Amino acid sequence: MRARILQLIPASLVACLMLTTGVQAQTDAAKTYKTNCELCHGANGSSNTGTGKALHAQDLRSDETQKQSDAALAEAISKGRGKMPAFGAKLKPDDITKLVAYIRTLAATK
Repeated sequence: MRARILQLIPASLVACLMLTTGVQAQTDAAKTYKTNCELCHGANGSSNTGTGKALHAQDLRSDETQKQSDAALAEAISKGRGKMPAFGAKLKPDDITKLVAYIRTLAATK
């Protein structure tokens, strides 16, 4: 019995590390969004904020946004679009990829 338990420990540790990494990635993307995007796009992506309304920020939950490819969204974040500033110099490419994945989750809040 003890040998069986010892065999399960490495697999359990790997599973916990993978889960922790996944949660951390989501948390990092949420923090990145809150720091860089929330002022204009709002906590839920609706752009229903004073700044968002004034700048006519795009609703990130909209079909128009959600139908764009990941590459197109990453480019908009990196290079900016319209009144939206470019974040390519501020965010790492991996952070932008995680941010795009986070934006995809906002459609569920519509």
